[in-house]
Amino acid sequence: MDKLFKRLSLVGVAVLLSTAGNAADLPPPIIEHIPHVPAAAPGGFYLRGDIGYKIYGDPSGSFNDPIVGDLRFQRESVDDTWMVGLGVGYKFNSYLRTDLTVDYEAPAQVKGYAPCFGCVGGFSTETADIDVWTVMLNGYLDIGTWNNITPYVGGGIGAAWVNTSGQTSVNPGVGGTTTTTYDGSNSEWNFAWALMAGASYAVTPNFAIDAGYRYKDLGEAKTVRLHDVGTGSTRIKYEDLTAHEFRLGARYTFNTAAPAPSFLHSGPISSNF
Repeated sequence: MDKLFKRLSLVGVAVLLSTAGNAADLPPPIIEHIPHVPAAAPGGFYLRGDIGYKIYGDPSGSFNDPIVGDLRFQRESVDDTWMVGLGVGYKFNSYLRTDLTVDYEAPAQVKGYAPCFGCVGGFSTETADIDVWTVMLNGYLDIGTWNNITPYVGGGIGAAWVNTSGQTSVNPGVGGTTTTTYDGSNSEWNFAWALMAGASYAVTPNFAIDAGYRYKDLGEAKTVRLHDVGTGSTRIKYEDLTAHEFRLGARYTFNTAAPAPSFLHSGPISSNF
C-alpha cells in the first residue's frame, strides 16, 4: 500500500511540473480596454443671426411753441417695420449664456396731429421717418431642454442710435393746404433696454433655430430744427419710443474641444491559449 501511495504521489508531481512548464510557454495575458469618450462640453462661443417683424408702440409727440410753451400731439402712431441683426455670444453652461448683438431697424413713419391755431380743424399733420441701430449686451437663462426644445428668458441693456428724417408738416388753411418738408436728419444716442422670451430647437448639437419675442425701449427721437416756428430752434420730440419684436434666428455654437480619450480598464483580464 505504501508503494502505491508513493507511485501516485510521483505521478501527481510529474503532472504539476508538466502543467507549469506549459504555462510558462503561454503568451502574456491581454487586458481589454474600452475607451471612455467624454461628451462634448456644453459651453462655447456662438454666432447668431436674426430677422424680425417690429411693431412700435404709440409714442408721445410734442414741440415747444415760444408763445404758449409745450404743445402735445394727439393720435400718435408709428408704422410697423422689419429688422435684421447679428451677434456673437458665449454659452457658459447648460443654463447661462450671453451675447453682444447689433440690430438694424428699417425706417418707419411716425405720425401725429399737432395743435395749430391757424389751421382748419385746429391741427396740422406731422410725419417723419425713424430708423434705428441698437447695440445690446444680453443675458439669457435657458430653463431646460425637452425633446431638443429649450425655452428661455432674458434681458439686455445697451444704446440706440435713433435717426429722424423727412419731417413734413401739412397745415390745412382757409386758402388751401400748406405742406412744409424739412431737409436733413437728426440723430440721437439713447440708453436702451430689452426684455425677451422664446425657445430654441436644437437641429444638431451645434446648430439651433431660435424663435422669440423682444420688448425694446429705445428712448426718444428728435427732428431737425423747425425753421418756421418761433426762433427756428424748436424740434419735434417723440418720447417713449418702444417696440415689440417677433424674431426668428439661428445660432451656431463652437463647442470646446473634447479631451483625448482616456483608456480605463472596464473588463476582465483574458488570455489566449
